[in-house]
Amino acid sequence: MRGLITRSTGSWYRVQLEDQSSVEARIRGKFKLDDKKITNPIAVGDFVEMEETNGEYVITEIVDRVNYIIRQSPRKKHHDHLIASNVDQAVVIATLKKPRTSLGFIDRFLVTLEAFRIPGIIIFNKTDLLSEEELEEVNYLSFIYEKKVGYKCYRTSFTEHGLNSDLEALFKNKKTLLSGHSGAGKSTLINLLVPEVDQKVSEVSSFANKGVHTTTFAEMFFLDEETSVIDTPGIKELALSEIEGEELAHYFPEMRAHLGECKFHNCLHTNEPGCAVKAALEEGEITEERYYSYVSMLEGDDNRR
Repeated sequence: MRGLITRSTGSWYRVQLEDQSSVEARIRGKFKLDDKKITNPIAVGDFVEMEETNGEYVITEIVDRVNYIIRQSPRKKHHDHLIASNVDQAVVIATLKKPRTSLGFIDRFLVTLEAFRIPGIIIFNKTDLLSEEELEEVNYLSFIYEKKVGYKCYRTSFTEHGLNSDLEALFKNKKTLLSGHSGAGKSTLINLLVPEVDQKVSEVSSFANKGVHTTTFAEMFFLDEETSVIDTPGIKELALSEIEGEELAHYFPEMRAHLGECKFHNCLHTNEPGCAVKAALEEGEITEERYYSYVSMLEGDDNRR
């Protein structure tokens, strides 16, 4: 029988069956012996085949994925961690304070999406907490990502009064992954979209300006049969996986347009002569902020500014 993974807690998975009912299932050891070193062989969003024996469900096969989102495991060296699979789009929730989201995190998330051809959207949340100067910064960042690069951006504050119609329409008839630092507002957004869920929301530490993890595992919630959102644990850092240095520029849309114009075919766009990307940077077609992120990824720096 076939089912959809809607919750992953490590060794057990919640699986939604074709009749919309759900069962708990486990995996067989062979999935852990895959060629890739992955801490979790199955992700929320996966379709799986199962067998049922004496009321116990065992996952026997993972259906080929349309796409997936992956990062280097923060806990297990030289291993990767699957975040989600088979999604239509992904939303990163960013905040300028309580907590502050680094541009490095945003750019790494977007690069990961580009690598696996997943549309990305940015929501700048908690704008009600910002000063006029900080609001100008949000407007500038929205200009960079929307006008210069091409990602849709929203500026808002999630409140108990609900979402505006534009944001609600964003999720309609799609499977959407939500990502962001702890405390950025993922759980609040889930509660607004699916009130019956009642996700726990924690305050942000005023001392460290960091959020407390309120989600400890990935889970999918349904707004209706055609609309779902995947909540994920807050991510402090996002190390790239399955992306080589020479292909990195392909995942920056504003750089991609110039890649065939460089003097050398293997140009890394750092110190090489005749580099069209560096020329576009000097002309203002590529922003310094995004180029800095590119270089930091190329050098393996985490760019937490």
